[in-house]
Amino acid sequence: MADEQQNAQANGAAQNEQQKAQFQIQRIYVKDVSFEAPNSPAVFRKEWKPELAVDMNVSNTKLEDNVHEVVLTLTVKNTVGEDVAFLCEVAQAGIFTIADEVAEQARAHTIGAFCPTILFPYAREAVASLVSKGTFPQLNLAPINFDAVFAQHMQQQQAAAGEEQPKADA
Repeated sequence: MADEQQNAQANGAAQNEQQKAQFQIQRIYVKDVSFEAPNSPAVFRKEWKPELAVDMNVSNTKLEDNVHEVVLTLTVKNTVGEDVAFLCEVAQAGIFTIADEVAEQARAHTIGAFCPTILFPYAREAVASLVSKGTFPQLNLAPINFDAVFAQHMQQQQAAAGEEQPKADA
């Protein structure tokens, strides 16, 4: 009897915690992927002195009241001289539940920094796999500090908002 009461209390506490969950990953998936090696096989015959350019974009869409899709897009372009060796683009997405109790500023940080931090290892692995399958040398993208990127983005937005406000005539 005492065991049953303890189990009931434990189950009730677990349900309470689930109801109070402020953040939850529903799904992580590849939304779009593209790999091009437009100058192959000629690029394989050149001396390999690549120049790598990595572009990143984070976007989000509100699906329901507390449900957001966040998409991290990585575009990796590798050139050898004037020729493009490969162009790889991966849109890694996730569906996340973010409770109403989360303050607006914290919600923006969660969507703009925390969710991309979760998605990045998946996107990085997809890029590495595609580059490897193109028979190019192994590519391991360096980790990204999304908190710093988000903070910089917010500073730029605040600076732009400050410039847009009309100045009072003296």
